[in-house]
Amino acid sequence: MFLGTHTPRLDDKGRLFLPAKFRDRLATGLVVTRGQERCLYVFPLETFTDIATEMQKAPTSSRAARDYMRVFLSGASDEIPDKQGRVTIPAALRQYAGLTKDCTVIGAGNRLELWDSEAWERYLAETEQAFSDQSDEVIPGLM
Repeated sequence: MFLGTHTPRLDDKGRLFLPAKFRDRLATGLVVTRGQERCLYVFPLETFTDIATEMQKAPTSSRAARDYMRVFLSGASDEIPDKQGRVTIPAALRQYAGLTKDCTVIGAGNRLELWDSEAWERYLAETEQAFSDQSDEVIPGLM
């Protein structure tokens, strides 16, 4: 499970140092793709494969399913971190998420999310109160 918040930087070549605690889990390969709220999702390759397989079970007659799969899968890029634990974030995905230098990587359970640091701070500020107010309604009886 991926947990925590980390603040690595992108280098001039669009490479990101993966947080050290996640490197072993991602060493054999990962997939970076468009996420929701203009972040990027980073999945271990095997997790992404499972998700993509499940997606393909959706009926092609569903426009919503087709639209979701197109956006999600068309932006996907499979990558293998280098020996220093760096991974290249493709230019199109950097542009989609507004990534420049300062990034925030958050653990989100089965994936990492990669955010522009300013966008993450705005998102957190905007959703913090809703988080406090809705915990029981969103996942009843959890805490």
